[in-house]
Amino acid sequence: MGGSELIGKEEKEAIAEVIDRGAVLFRYGFDEKRKNIFKVREFEEKFAQYVGVKYALAVSSGTAADRVALAALGIGPGDEVIAPAFTFVATIEAIMESGATPIIAEVDKSLNLDPEDFEAKVSEKTKLVIPVHMLGVPARMDKIMEIARKHNIKILEDSAQACGSSFRGKKTGTIGDIGIHSFDYVKTITTGEGGMVVTNDEELYLRASWFHDHGHQHKGDRPRGEDTKEIVGFNYRMNELQGAIGLVQLSRLDYVISEQRKNKSKIKEAISKIQGLQFRELPDEAGDGGDTLIFFLPNKGMASDFEEELTKEGVGTKILPSALGWHYIANWEHIIEELKDKVEYKVGMWPQSDSLLRRAIAIPISVKMTDAETDKIITALKKAAEAVLL
Repeated sequence: MGGSELIGKEEKEAIAEVIDRGAVLFRYGFDEKRKNIFKVREFEEKFAQYVGVKYALAVSSGTAADRVALAALGIGPGDEVIAPAFTFVATIEAIMESGATPIIAEVDKSLNLDPEDFEAKVSEKTKLVIPVHMLGVPARMDKIMEIARKHNIKILEDSAQACGSSFRGKKTGTIGDIGIHSFDYVKTITTGEGGMVVTNDEELYLRASWFHDHGHQHKGDRPRGEDTKEIVGFNYRMNELQGAIGLVQLSRLDYVISEQRKNKSKIKEAISKIQGLQFRELPDEAGDGGDTLIFFLPNKGMASDFEEELTKEGVGTKILPSALGWHYIANWEHIIEELKDKVEYKVGMWPQSDSLLRRAIAIPISVKMTDAETDKIITALKKAAEAVLL
């Protein structure tokens, strides 16, 4: 659960300070009443510094971050956006909300976008690709970048599930043209709800900033009521309470990742010699956020039986297979129905993804795991393996 495990005194004090200072919870204005202290702005500045970009824009959720980034890129009706078959439904919802058409590509053994199928899905209408760094593991950004640049396609990195992860020394979300992060309750760090858009491109940042605040251009030399506007926007602002919590949580991000990696490593090492288990591929093992341990069983039936055995031992799974209904395009009948006039999707269109996802087991890794907790998981995994694989 990442940062939510550590919520405590410091977050309470940060919230109380905002209230005591004058209870200005709004992102902009009221300078005198708030004593010129802007928590969201400070959170943005420190987050940008942490991930290594020039600009960061805090928004109300990770979903909002995707939508704002799409608007900044100018994605709209008539455009096609390539995204992976395995992602949270919000990625696809944001594309649809922009008016563009999502084109779904396979995932590979990293469970992220398959670069080969990404290129196979490119058409003259393709304007953007969204590699999603699922469950803490970075996608193959070197190959994805190469293909995107060859075809003059923009890149929006969805790092909602990989805040603090990296690929070859660069934080996820900072490699493409623009990136996003999520701070909901189950993410690496949390503000309850919330998200962040990051980029090194000033024009993209400005357009994102305008769009997330009803088109306000944030001209500091005039009152908000007299601010100028150029585009139509919406309200995706983050509030000051979220900003205050975010600052506390950000200060713990490296600790969260280091503890997750340590706990994951212990469990993985303990089951590494079990015949029949195949671990998820890691494009950059050093950049893994460590919040999930994923392995594949030989077939779908064995995976189902394996999960059943884990449940008997009181050990749960994370998304795979427990919440696959929310994370795999083949299970989104409502999405497929909504898109039928633009693109025809049906069961069986993603055989590679289907095979991988139906055989996968994901074990959640937490920050505050005790030796007793990790030992319980290891014992349960070994018992399940004995029951299913031997």
